[in-house]
Amino acid sequence: GNTGGLTWAAAPAGITNAQQWRLSANLTGDAEPIAANWEEADTDGYNRLGDAMTQSSGVFTFPATGYWLIIFMFTHQAGGSDSKYNTGVIQTATNGSSFGSASESYNNLYGSGVYSGNSVNFVFDVTNTSTHKVRFMSSVEENATVLQGDSGNNRTSATFIRLGDT
Repeated sequence: GNTGGLTWAAAPAGITNAQQWRLSANLTGDAEPIAANWEEADTDGYNRLGDAMTQSSGVFTFPATGYWLIIFMFTHQAGGSDSKYNTGVIQTATNGSSFGSASESYNNLYGSGVYSGNSVNFVFDVTNTSTHKVRFMSSVEENATVLQGDSGNNRTSATFIRLGDT
């Protein structure tokens, strides 16, 4: 029997949600935010853990509260000339509508047709799924620069992993 007054807590559940979304087609020029062509990954053995994120005009809603790791990978291709200071940005809102730049990075394309990729990440404490939202942004220096998308692989993508309870 339990004579020492000890109690046993349940073991932590571990990661309960992990998923990836990607840009399914190229976007040319600035996308502030990236509002079109999002799809959940669906090739090469992909499978989501947990309930799906939902997305409307590029604004993502979380299926549950918690600490979420967000990883945004972006790939640009230069159009007709050099394109420097191309950005990929994770923007978050805690009131449902006022987005701030939580994490951003740049790449530089020196020459027509050149590709460059980069990624940014952010841990977001989602305390309310109605108010805590995320979206992504890309801006480019040279207007013909393309943000790469493909429905068969992740050229520009967002990964969402729920790390634990808030």
